[in-house]
Amino acid sequence: MPALASLRLWRTARPTLRRLGLGLGLGAFPRRRQQQQQRRDMAALAGVADVEIDPDGVFKYILVKLSRRDGSEHKDIVRGTKNAEYHNHIFEKLTSEMEKLELDCKCLGGGKIDHNSKQKKIRVFGLSTGFGKADHSISVEKLKTVYKDYEITWSDETK
Repeated sequence: MPALASLRLWRTARPTLRRLGLGLGLGAFPRRRQQQQQRRDMAALAGVADVEIDPDGVFKYILVKLSRRDGSEHKDIVRGTKNAEYHNHIFEKLTSEMEKLELDCKCLGGGKIDHNSKQKKIRVFGLSTGFGKADHSISVEKLKTVYKDYEITWSDETK
């Protein structure tokens, strides 16, 4: 009987002890918090769209490596807009957005995109004088995941 009574007491007290960080040993809760943080970090990374570009026109774009602060997870993303006078304007805006999600950005290069939504064609070309030329083949692969029914090409031409 005494064992049964102590088991009942343990079951009722366990939620309170857990909230206080007691009852499962010193290492259990820090590990759990770390695992929860890792899940949030992965969710933040997964929640960022691979591609965000303007629906039409010729505009600057950048290829960016986005990673968790500890560097364990990363992915490449494409950003482009005709509102940016220079490639670094795109990067600065993206960096401030990603800092809120506790993600790091590294610009891998840039170029231009010619997007024609009526003809369903995208052409990736050129380079960024500040960041250098992006690997357009990687950018095109990212674009193909979003624009599946488009004809997407790339070249090293500057115009």
